[in-house]
Amino acid sequence: MSAPYLCPNCKSNRTRFNIIEQHVKPVKLNPQTGDIVEEFDQSNLEPFHLAYKGPTYKVQCGACGLVEEEISFIKRAEFSN
Repeated sequence: MSAPYLCPNCKSNRTRFNIIEQHVKPVKLNPQTGDIVEEFDQSNLEPFHLAYKGPTYKVQCGACGLVEEEISFIKRAEFSN
């Protein structure tokens, strides 16, 4: 988060953003009720439970509300110069 941003949607916002930190919580749900049956740690997942491999952070434009991966905002700023 030490690079300039430019919103790829509204193409005008360079200063107002929300940084969204994602915390992964692997769970097993009851298929009928949706209640959490079991919580897992990333290191002890069941064989058919894939580990989350997405971004740690997402960014929301403070002007138009677009939510994307941080790289989208960085690349838009790089190409606008």
